[in-house]
Amino acid sequence: MSEAADRGPDGDANIIDTDYEVGQHNIQPQIGPFGMDIHNPVFAISAGAIILMVFYSLALPEHAGAFFGWLRPTLTSGFDWFFLLAGNVFVLLTLALIVSPLGKIRLGGTEAVPDYSYPGWFAMLFAAGMGIGLMFFGVSEPISHYSSSVAEGAGSPDSWAPLAGAAGDAAEAQRLGMAATIFHWGLHPWAIYAVVALALALFAYNKGLPLSIRSIFYPIFGERVWGWTGHVIDTLAVFATLFGLATSLGIGAEQANAGLNFLFGIPVSDTSKVVLISGITGVALISVVAGLEAGVKRLSEINMVLAILLLGFIIIVGPTLAIVTGFFGNLGAYLEYLPALSNPFGRDDANFSQGWTSFYWAWWISWSPFVGMFIARVSRGRTVREFLFCVLIVPSVVSVLWMTAFGGTALSLLQAGHKEIADAALELKLFTMLEQLPLAGITSFIGIVLVIVFFVTSSDSGSLVIDTITAGGKVDAPVPQRVFWATFEGMVAIALLLGGGLGALQAASVSTGLPFAVVLLLGCVSLVKGLMSEPKAK
Repeated sequence: MSEAADRGPDGDANIIDTDYEVGQHNIQPQIGPFGMDIHNPVFAISAGAIILMVFYSLALPEHAGAFFGWLRPTLTSGFDWFFLLAGNVFVLLTLALIVSPLGKIRLGGTEAVPDYSYPGWFAMLFAAGMGIGLMFFGVSEPISHYSSSVAEGAGSPDSWAPLAGAAGDAAEAQRLGMAATIFHWGLHPWAIYAVVALALALFAYNKGLPLSIRSIFYPIFGERVWGWTGHVIDTLAVFATLFGLATSLGIGAEQANAGLNFLFGIPVSDTSKVVLISGITGVALISVVAGLEAGVKRLSEINMVLAILLLGFIIIVGPTLAIVTGFFGNLGAYLEYLPALSNPFGRDDANFSQGWTSFYWAWWISWSPFVGMFIARVSRGRTVREFLFCVLIVPSVVSVLWMTAFGGTALSLLQAGHKEIADAALELKLFTMLEQLPLAGITSFIGIVLVIVFFVTSSDSGSLVIDTITAGGKVDAPVPQRVFWATFEGMVAIALLLGGGLGALQAASVSTGLPFAVVLLLGCVSLVKGLMSEPKAK
C-alpha cells in the first residue's frame, strides 16, 4: 500500500486491493555522496527528453525560435474548439459534484481531520494556482480587452476584441473587457485544478493508492496503471508541469526585469532575465530543501499578506466607489457573457478565442498536474463539497475582486487621460498604473517583491510535485532529487527564453497542454467512478 494509505483512511473507506507497492519500480543509484530514489523509467525518460530540449534551444536558438513561433498559433488555432469544450466539461462536472450527494464524501475517510487551518490552506491554494499571472495580467489584460473592444475596427477579422467588441461604446467595452478578463481567471481555470486535485486526493487518501497521476486512472485501466500505461501518463504529467511552470517563470522574469528597470534603471535584456531566473531559482532551492511546512507554506503566507496589503491600498487610494460597485457589475457582466465566451463553435472572434482563451486553457491544463497535486497534498480531511467550494468558488471571487481593483483602476485612469498605461508594454502596465497613484515607489517595490516571491513559491512547490511523480508517488524522496528538478525548471525557462523568448515558453506550454487535456477528460470519468464507489455514495 502507498504512503498516503499509511496516513489514512480514517473511518469508512473503500481501499483498492492491489499488490503494487510504492517505489517497486524505483532504483537507488548513488551519485557521488548523494543517494537517489527514482522511478524507472519515468525519471529517465522525462529528464532525458528535457535535457535534449534544453540543448536544442541553446545550440540552435534561431531554428528553435522559428519552430516555437510556428507551433503555438498552429495548435491554438487548430484545436481551439477542443480546449474550450474541455474547459466547459471541467466546470460543469465540478459544479454538479458540489450540489450532488457525492459532496458529503470526506477526503481521507469519515474520521479524517484537516491538516491545515483555513488561512494557511487558502494561502497555499492561491500562491500555487494564480500568483505570477495575476500580477502580470491584472492591469494588462483588462486594458487590452477594453482597447480592442472600443476601437473603431472592433468586430473585423483583424480585431482582437472579444465577441466582436463594442466599437465606440466605452461603457459596454469596459463591461465586455472585464467579463472577458474574469472569464480567463474565474471558474474555468480553477475547475481544471479542482478536477485533478480532487481525483488525486480521493485515490490517495480514500483508496490507498500512491499520490501520482497514474493512480487516478485505476478504475479504467486496473493494474495496467503500474505498467507502461501509467508510465506514459506520469511522463506526460512531468512534461506538462515543467513547461507550464517554465512559462510562468518566463512571465515572472519579464515583469520583474521591467519593474527593476522602472525603479532602479537595471537594463531590460536577456542577460538580466537569465540572472533573475538564476537568482530566484537559487532562493527556490533553499525553500525546496526546507520542505513544505518551513518553505512553501511560510512563503505562501508572506505573499498572501503582501498581496492583501497591495490590494487594500489600490481599493483605498483608487476609485473606491467604482471598485466596490464595479465588483458586482463585473460579476454580473461575467455571468451574462459566460455562455458566449465559453462557446467552442462558430466563433467570429478568432484572434480572441484562439490567441487568448485557447492559450490560457492549454496553460491551465499544463499547470494542472502541479497545482492539482499540490492542492491534494494540503487538502486531506475536507469534504468533497467543502473542497470544491473553496478551490473553485472562493478563488474565482477573489480573482473578480483583484481584476476589478487593478483593472478597474487602470481603466479609470486611462479614461481620465492617462494614455501612457495603454501605451506601455504588457509587463510594464502594472508599474505605469501604480506611478499615477500615491507612494508609487513603495507600491512598485512591493509589486516586484510579490512577483519574485510568487516566482519562488511556484518553483519550489512545482519541484516537490515533479519529484513526487518521478519518485513513483513517494512524498519523502531524497532532497537532491528536489534540487535537481528545481534547477531544471530554471534551466528550461532560460533555454526557452534564449531560444525564442516568451513565445517559445507559451508554445511549449500549449504543446504539452493538448495531450494532457485528453488525459484529464478521461480522468473525469475515473473520478466519478471512484466517488460512486465510496461508502457514503452508496
